[in-house]
Amino acid sequence: MKAVNNLIFILFLLLPSVGQSYATSSHNVRGYTKKDGTYVAPHKATNPNKTKRDNWSSKPNTNPYNGKHGTKES
Repeated sequence: MKAVNNLIFILFLLLPSVGQSYATSSHNVRGYTKKDGTYVAPHKATNPNKTKRDNWSSKPNTNPYNGKHGTKES
């Protein structure tokens, strides 16, 4: 039983660090209306940098928030 308790304790220590990896590489985007009248709902986006290879919409990446696979060539 003590081993199970230790395992649960370790998992509680590790789980927050897993979520932080996404938190530091993304940001929230507020909802907005495009010029053509299309509404874009609030969502998360990767932080800007000088490469397209790490964007969630690029192949072979997967968006960790919705599970969609990237379709754009990097």
